[in-house]
Amino acid sequence: MPKNELETEEKKLVSITEAAKLNQVTRQAIYVAIKLNKLKASKETTRWTIHLDDLEAYRKQKYSRSKSMFEGELVFDNTKGYFSVNQVAKMLKVPAQKIYYATRIGQLKAQRKGAAWVIHSADVEEYSQKHVASKAVKAS
Repeated sequence: MPKNELETEEKKLVSITEAAKLNQVTRQAIYVAIKLNKLKASKETTRWTIHLDDLEAYRKQKYSRSKSMFEGELVFDNTKGYFSVNQVAKMLKVPAQKIYYATRIGQLKAQRKGAAWVIHSADVEEYSQKHVASKAVKAS
């Protein structure tokens, strides 16, 4: 292999630390992905190296909650008005625990889809008008 190609190939290799920084995750997350065979890496003596192409492939297939499926449909399909507890909390500018509590005591309607709570935008609007807006009025 010519020297320039070898140098280019070496520049495409990164350590676990560099891979973690590029993916904005911890070194431990990268290490676990390697051990679970979700990320290709090679170990040279004591140091793991990861090819940038393999890191990109891992990034593309990595689990994402926004892509979660349940019975063939997206769990959190925002285009159809379905949101997660955290999304609703951000929309209403309240802590997520408050949303969980509201669902538990029946103030906010939510459905279980697998392991996730899913809340429809109409239910969010109703809850917002009855409970979030009324709290703001009482406070002033």
